[in-house]
Amino acid sequence: MNAVDHIAGHTYHGRKGAIGNAFRYSVDFVMLNSEAAVKTPRLFSRNRWNLTSLQDKDHGGAPGEGRGAVWAREVLQAHQVRANGPLYLLAQPRMLGHVFNPVSFWLAHDEAHRMIAVIAEVTNTFGDRHSYLCVKPDGSEIQPSDRLTAKKIFHVSPFQPIEGGYVFRFDINAKRIGVWIEYTSNKGGLIATLCGPRKRMTNGSILRSALFRPLGARRVLALIHWQAVKLWWKGARYRNRPEPPMEEVSQ
Repeated sequence: MNAVDHIAGHTYHGRKGAIGNAFRYSVDFVMLNSEAAVKTPRLFSRNRWNLTSLQDKDHGGAPGEGRGAVWAREVLQAHQVRANGPLYLLAQPRMLGHVFNPVSFWLAHDEAHRMIAVIAEVTNTFGDRHSYLCVKPDGSEIQPSDRLTAKKIFHVSPFQPIEGGYVFRFDINAKRIGVWIEYTSNKGGLIATLCGPRKRMTNGSILRSALFRPLGARRVLALIHWQAVKLWWKGARYRNRPEPPMEEVSQ
């Protein structure tokens, strides 16, 4: 039976442009085979309440209305991505029933277990969601040196415009995960990273996270709003929320 991995990692955000701002926070992610039965510690559950949990309704569709791996498979098929191997989900778990994922990742593999596509599922603090499909033109394995690009069409931060583009880089292996996202526009941009060791989730690791990073995603959401206050104080321009894009996924 498959296991659940726990990534007690760090995220870094560095703003580019005239008004600088940067922060680095510890954060907890889990990674599991989204379509297989998984062996879970007593304090973690799939699709039911627990101290920590990962629930399909939080992923693969509108927040709270997700369809999990079924949605991700439909996206891959619609874009003619031949990923017939394991489909992993890398996301922040619920803590005491609450969750907020600024970004989570569907990691799609071929029959030889080579990662050939990533769906980056982005959610803003206004409750909107859009996903970016990252795949190489020839459909080959995504290597740590590959830079995959996407045009920005979704409103994330009210202090950044909807223009320019992203460059994604992924290094996912048995020991560590690394995700680097660079956003560039004519008026600046930012660099965001997620890195950390990949270890088997245990009751002990869950309790340590609950002790040192209490309230899980609520803490992440509070830190996001704190950084927004700092940017406003520094004079960054605030942009009102536009209507989200009609399409659910772009490439």
